[in-house]
Amino acid sequence: MAEAAAAIVTALQLLGQALATEIVKEAHSHASESFSTISNLEVRIKKIRSELRVMQSFLDQMEIHDQSNMPMMTWLVEVQEVADRIKGIGDEFIHLVDTKKFGGKRFFLKSLFKEPRSLLALKEISIRLECEEEGLKHLGKIKERWVPVTRAELGSSTNDVNQRLVRDAVFSYFTDELDLVGIDENKEKLTNLINSKEPHLSLISVWGMGGIGKTTLVTSVFNREREHFSCNAWICISQKYKAEQVLRNLINEICNSEQKNQIKIDHMDLRGLKETLRGLLQQKKYLIVLDDAWDQNSYQGIRDVFADSNQGSRIIITTRNADVASLAKEGNRLELKPLPVDESWKIFSRKAFQFERNHVCPPTLVKWAKHIVSKCNGLPLALVSLGSILSSCAKTESEWKRVHDELSWELQNNQNLDQLRSVLILSFNYLPKHLKNCFLYCCMFPEDYLFARKKLIRLWIAEEFVEQRGGSTLEETAHGYLSELINRSMLQVVKKNFSGRVKRCRMHDTLRELATSLCMKDNFCLLYEETESINRDMHVRRLSIIKSGNKIFYQVPLRQLRTLMSFDLSMVQSPLVATEIPKFTCLTVLSLENLSIEHVPDKIGNLFNLHYLGLRNTRVKLLPNSIEELHNLQTLDLMGSEIRKLPDGIVKLKKLRHLFAEALIDNKCKLFRNRCGIYIPNGIFYLKDLQTLKAVESNSTVVKELGNLTQLRSFRIWNVKENESTELCRSLSKMSSLSYLAINASHHNELLQLEDLKLPQIQKLVLYARLNENMLKSPLFQISREGIQELWLGWSQLQNDPLPALSYLKNLTFLALRKAYEGQKLVFKAGWFPKLKILVLSQMPDLIQVKMEQGTMVSLEQILFRELNQLVKFPKGIEHLMNLKWMICRNVYFEGFAKGTHKVYHFICQVV
Repeated sequence: MAEAAAAIVTALQLLGQALATEIVKEAHSHASESFSTISNLEVRIKKIRSELRVMQSFLDQMEIHDQSNMPMMTWLVEVQEVADRIKGIGDEFIHLVDTKKFGGKRFFLKSLFKEPRSLLALKEISIRLECEEEGLKHLGKIKERWVPVTRAELGSSTNDVNQRLVRDAVFSYFTDELDLVGIDENKEKLTNLINSKEPHLSLISVWGMGGIGKTTLVTSVFNREREHFSCNAWICISQKYKAEQVLRNLINEICNSEQKNQIKIDHMDLRGLKETLRGLLQQKKYLIVLDDAWDQNSYQGIRDVFADSNQGSRIIITTRNADVASLAKEGNRLELKPLPVDESWKIFSRKAFQFERNHVCPPTLVKWAKHIVSKCNGLPLALVSLGSILSSCAKTESEWKRVHDELSWELQNNQNLDQLRSVLILSFNYLPKHLKNCFLYCCMFPEDYLFARKKLIRLWIAEEFVEQRGGSTLEETAHGYLSELINRSMLQVVKKNFSGRVKRCRMHDTLRELATSLCMKDNFCLLYEETESINRDMHVRRLSIIKSGNKIFYQVPLRQLRTLMSFDLSMVQSPLVATEIPKFTCLTVLSLENLSIEHVPDKIGNLFNLHYLGLRNTRVKLLPNSIEELHNLQTLDLMGSEIRKLPDGIVKLKKLRHLFAEALIDNKCKLFRNRCGIYIPNGIFYLKDLQTLKAVESNSTVVKELGNLTQLRSFRIWNVKENESTELCRSLSKMSSLSYLAINASHHNELLQLEDLKLPQIQKLVLYARLNENMLKSPLFQISREGIQELWLGWSQLQNDPLPALSYLKNLTFLALRKAYEGQKLVFKAGWFPKLKILVLSQMPDLIQVKMEQGTMVSLEQILFRELNQLVKFPKGIEHLMNLKWMICRNVYFEGFAKGTHKVYHFICQVV
């Protein structure tokens, strides 16, 4: 449903753009009969806009989530298809009158007389819109006939369905304690928090994704510890909760029968309820659980009733939301993580093989049992639910393989999985509208795929899932979306960067199976594999090719395709790539990354609505000149391709926001020139919306034009010469938003004069060039001392110890010195680099001593020493680094560590 609503919004926006064009206005001033076509088009657009606007309001109010209401779900699919077609027509109309293509609106009007094809195209658009207008009327009649909606249902359907799901989900929480595995450590932690000697009232949060076992854990501890409190209560919270009802439930839980008869709470207002409850809790030691809270207000709205009488009272709140968990102080937050493999196997075996002696899996089923356990990815509720189903299945390999292969279908249709489905679907249902499409989009990637944060954000923007919010960029808003999904436990963080920001995340396998079933049912996207059964009549809007992609063209019509991704590395120059792609004129996203394709279709300019073109790690050598026709292109990713020069027309792509084009020369990164950028034509100053430019080959014209790219956030430049230094500093200093900068000289002996560079907002800095000794005391480092988090210095040829000058960078988390210092000794003094986590010292042949004083680098976790031939003594004072976990030494010999050898290759020493 979220997809249908979003499609209507986009269609409205496009029709609004169409009405805003001066074509319609100009048409009224001409007497020619030819222009009646445009006038009729205006009337038709207005009618359809009105129809869609009312339909959008209906969907906003209705927004049911009951997947069992098949008439409504089918009707929504039909609405989606009509909205998509209208969006496509709007795209074509805007493209047809594009001023960039026709030289102006008045020029376009005159051209109608000279180019009958243009007039014919407008007539065709008008006829198609007329058909869609009739289609909308027909949909209205179908809904009245087959999908009746009463006034009561209109206001309460969402809440009713969700409340039913909550009731269903509650039954999954209470598991026989004999079946609990892997919670002993968390039980002990929670028990200690409850029984701590802290006399003041304490809030404890237990959080994690749905089905992870929050309520099961708290139930186990609550039932055991409640006797130590004078009163206790357990209340389930829903997203649509009312404070008055929560307070009434609490009072009923706390009061005995006699008190209930004395206190008349049914007609009390909010103030009366709060005063009553506060009086009941006064001077008591109480234990209260607020289960499954969805937002901070569910606690904030009633927190004033919890009297603190220094009796050691405790409130436990369980939630799927990290923001809610943060209401408790840091030491009182207990995050539940998925179970490890061995404990997952135990809990699954107890259910699946409950009738087998010692719950042992038969040898013939081990393979598929392990695959199914892997799919559960440590989620206790999934392990218990699937194990219970399989306990009654035939113990044959074919039957278990079938369950594994049909898990997505099973989650959607098997009644025995209702509890699991209820828990997971609640998490999806309670997502705000703007997050639902973003979440579903994540299942377009293969299982266990690790999403790169920035790439996922750019794709969401290309799909028009992200709305403009105030002065924030779309990228900033989309980053907020990603944070929300992570905080709501819908995505899992796998890796963070040096500054603690999310770098890679993934989708839990069980959630992905559920999302995949929703995508198929709502026609959100098609995930194509060799075994996929295809409905020839299906309306494919987004296609993700996982396997056997060369067959898809022959199995399903793709003319309305808006997104095409391929992860099938066997797709080389298939007909789909070579000849069919230019026919998909509705495409907004085309991602062919990592495929062995060598050519881009000459007619790629036909894809006038393309927002994202991904050719990363392909063998493409040239872009066709028609690339200049992609006026809506936002992201062009050529990283790792064989393209070295961009066509002149690239500067016409004024909506381009991200340009990636860089090739790896030396995969071992030993050479000074280990990568190269692209040669970009003159006129780069036209690309004023660019936020990312990685990487360009320097020349005097490019360096001068860079100053116009004031929106750049991330920039890398290669082959910079000394005589370009001054102009480069002048251009870069105009970039007030630049946070990442990499400058690489043309030669390792090239001296770059960068002392005048001023970038107060810089966070990541890479300088591979010979530098003046006073460079580290320049305004770049002095003004940016609070902002710089990552610093790479290479081939700097510094004679003086750089550490004293760099020690003022208090927020530095990563430091790499590579052929940066030609001295013999480095001393890290007390108090220096308090946030540094990773230190890299590489290729400094004269370095013979590294010393670390007590109190230096107190957060350091990893050290990499590489090719330090003269460093034969173990770093003095390394024992002071209390947080150090790894020291990796490559081509370094420490006396006493490798007797009889002169070097230790890939030596790794784990520090305990």
